[in-house]
Amino acid sequence: MNSKNNPWTTLKSTLKYDNPWIEVVEHDVINPGGGKGIYGKVHFKNQAVGVIPIDDEGNTWLVGQHRYTLDEFSWEMPEGGAPYGEDVLEAAKRELKEETGLTASSFELILTMHNSNSVTDEIAYVFLATGLTHGEAELEESESDMVVKKLPFSEALDMVMKGKITDSMTVAGFLKASIILNS
Repeated sequence: MNSKNNPWTTLKSTLKYDNPWIEVVEHDVINPGGGKGIYGKVHFKNQAVGVIPIDDEGNTWLVGQHRYTLDEFSWEMPEGGAPYGEDVLEAAKRELKEETGLTASSFELILTMHNSNSVTDEIAYVFLATGLTHGEAELEESESDMVVKKLPFSEALDMVMKGKITDSMTVAGFLKASIILNS
C-alpha cells in the first residue's frame, strides 16, 4: 500500500479536552472499509525524551517512581518532555541532570519511536549517554518520590526481559542499546 494515500476520511473534528500537556480530539470518520465511526486522538504537547547513561564499568542508572496513571511503582530510564521547538538533545541533557545529577560528554540518538500510535501522535527519542560526571539531581516537585538506582546494564536488561520494567521507551531503548553495545 502506498503510504501517501490515507484510506481514512475525516468528516468532523471536535476538541474534547485540553490542558498544558495534552489535548484530546474526537474525529468523526469513515474508516478504510467504508463504515462510519469515531476515532479519538491524544496529542501530547511535548516530545518524549529518554536517556540511557552508561559508565566506563558498564553500569547504568534507572529512576523509579509511583506512576499515577498506573497506580503502581515503575522503574524507567531518566526521561521527560521536550516542548516542540526545543532541541531534543538539550532536553535529554536536562532530564539526565535533573533526575540523576549526571552529565555526559557524549550523547548518541539510538531510537526514535511512536509510543502508542493507535491513540496518540507522541514521538519519543532515546539517547545513549557516556562520559559521565556526577553531580546533584534537580528534581521537579512531581518527582519528589523518585528513587535513583545504579546497577550493571546487564541487570537492567534482565529487568526488561523479566517484565520488571514495562515503560515502553525504557523497554525499547534498553533492547536497542543492548544490540549496539554488543556489536
